Amino acid sequence: MDINVRRVSTVTTGIPQTSTAKLNAGLAAASFDQVLKQQLSTSGLNFSKHAVNRVVERDIDISDDNMERLNSGVKIAREKGLDDTLILVDSAAYIVSVKNNMVITTVSNQELIGNCFTNIDGTVIV
Repeated sequence: MDINVRRVSTVTTGIPQTSTAKLNAGLAAASFDQVLKQQLSTSGLNFSKHAVNRVVERDIDISDDNMERLNSGVKIAREKGLDDTLILVDSAAYIVSVKNNMVITTVSNQELIGNCFTNIDGTVIV
């Protein structure tokens, strides 16, 4: 059996251009991501890539106070022996894997109404 392998390469003609609006939006997003990652790295609680994307998409507030309360919720869940936990902080919900110390996803206040959370061990409201 013969297998033909071809290498496909991209050929660019001319000079690719990017609009300044796209560049500025990319810089703003990059700086927000940097601030978010810095904020999250100091909390001791890790955020999955999916959760970080949801925080950005849903414009969820990750202030020092909210992170402190979220960490408090994780501590309560750990003390109660919970693993996959729904933690409610003000106008946001976080699904957290307590044993992995990882936020799996986040949900904003607008999406909480009519939503059903399954496969969780418990809920902590802080």
